[in-house]
Amino acid sequence: MKNEKYIFNAQTLKYEKAVVSWGKRLLNVFMFICASLVFSLLISTIVYNFFDSPKEKILRTELNGMKEQYEILDKETSRLNAVLEGLQYRDGNIYRVLFESDPIPESVWEGGAGGVNKYKKLERYDNGEMMVDVSKKVDKLRHQMAIQSKSYDEIATLIKGKEQMLASIPSIQPVKNRDLERIASGFGYRIDPVYKVTKFHSGLDFTASIGTEIFATGDGVVEMVGFDYGGYGNEVVINHGYGYKTRYAHMSRTKARVGQKVKRGEVIGYVGSTGKSTGPHVHYEVLKTNAAINPIYFFYNDVTDAMFAKIVDRSQNAGQTLD
Repeated sequence: MKNEKYIFNAQTLKYEKAVVSWGKRLLNVFMFICASLVFSLLISTIVYNFFDSPKEKILRTELNGMKEQYEILDKETSRLNAVLEGLQYRDGNIYRVLFESDPIPESVWEGGAGGVNKYKKLERYDNGEMMVDVSKKVDKLRHQMAIQSKSYDEIATLIKGKEQMLASIPSIQPVKNRDLERIASGFGYRIDPVYKVTKFHSGLDFTASIGTEIFATGDGVVEMVGFDYGGYGNEVVINHGYGYKTRYAHMSRTKARVGQKVKRGEVIGYVGSTGKSTGPHVHYEVLKTNAAINPIYFFYNDVTDAMFAKIVDRSQNAGQTLD
């Protein structure tokens, strides 16, 4: 039955059928459509801002995954950059000095690997700044590795006829350390174990049990054997010539004697804990014209590139030393 609406007429005191004009009907329809549109727009806005569609959830997951990968890549490029800096140091301050060749200018190392437009397309992404930063680091590494490779080719040519010099320069670790687990503290400012203040540590500490053999790291002549009351305890100093010396401290006992000619890998003493020491280890120094330099740059004969990278990581330990 058709629904009909009646209204009470106060003048005739009767109920009369209500008649709705077409204009009012159209107005009601229009108002309903407007209300529906407003309601739909409100719902759409809420859903769009607070709820992800299945496709958006997949894209967001992929985006988060890419961001994590970029963060990992950023950390890895930073680590590789530290290793490359070590190679550059050895290139300019050891190899080229030894073979009387001019070091590569800093401007060549820092040369650009691409213009601004190369990274322009990355800037429009939400994480564009991070992507540009990582891309620049990767390009710089690629550029510097190409230069380093070419430099090593040049050094290989310079090496010819320098056999005696190469045999004399320190180039191995003073104790057997193939797993690289024995480096306890690195070169630089570290916490003194006795005075608990930051002091300059002039070498590397290698932990090992008392009695472990200590090796000469290059050919040379033993310059000093004795007990140092200033903190080194039983120590041996070898003069390798060409301005290089090495020191081995805190020995339990020494085997070398003053004036003795030693070969690389020859046993000169045994690990101990004499002098100012808090545990069994050997304190190893490399000196150039009597100034201490970082020994990690002088292990190139018994470590691979991957092992050298690991040595760099371990030698950066800024904790407490053992002496």
